[in-house]
Amino acid sequence: MMNSPRRLAAALAFAAATALSLAPHSAVAKDDPLSREAMYEDPDAPVSGNPKGDVTIVAFLDYNCPYCKKSVGDLKRIVRDDGKIRLIYKEWPILGNASKLASRLALAANYQGKYEAAHEALMRAVNHSSTRAQLVKALGNAGIDTTRLEADLAAHGKDIDRALARNDAQGDIVGFQGAPTYLIGPLVSSTLDYAGFKRAVADARARQTAQ
Repeated sequence: MMNSPRRLAAALAFAAATALSLAPHSAVAKDDPLSREAMYEDPDAPVSGNPKGDVTIVAFLDYNCPYCKKSVGDLKRIVRDDGKIRLIYKEWPILGNASKLASRLALAANYQGKYEAAHEALMRAVNHSSTRAQLVKALGNAGIDTTRLEADLAAHGKDIDRALARNDAQGDIVGFQGAPTYLIGPLVSSTLDYAGFKRAVADARARQTAQ
């Protein structure tokens, strides 16, 4: 939680260092979870929307989070309607084993170019008692090749686990207080509906213009 001086200082330093999502790369090492590169350029973090967008949304989400489930449609809609948003998904399974299993499967689906289909299917399917078989079945029903999914999970499991560890370190060090958490330009927001996303994106653009 953002209640210790260390975490508050880290959050403020991070916000200052990444005030513009399209700012030059930080000189900090790639493996530093507070570096701009680790947050905005992680090759293992799925990206959607406009890759050259003028505003970036970094979404920290958990498949067992009811607020994440509620906002997923509005997030997809604002990215589609706006047309100038780059969306980075940060799998952040903080709500139990089923969440972690789902995040590993979602990132494995990214290797066949089906992350978003997997993400949407898992937002509908996951609950705290979900089994691996149930989740794989849901992904198959969503058009994911489950044979390849299992092969990619076996081949890339260590990379997937390292990506999840980086995401967790970012959430912990910066002091995010729960899912969902959205970084929108220099702003940090939690639960948002469509109007909230629209306001936050407009605010981020206004701050960029004022720089």
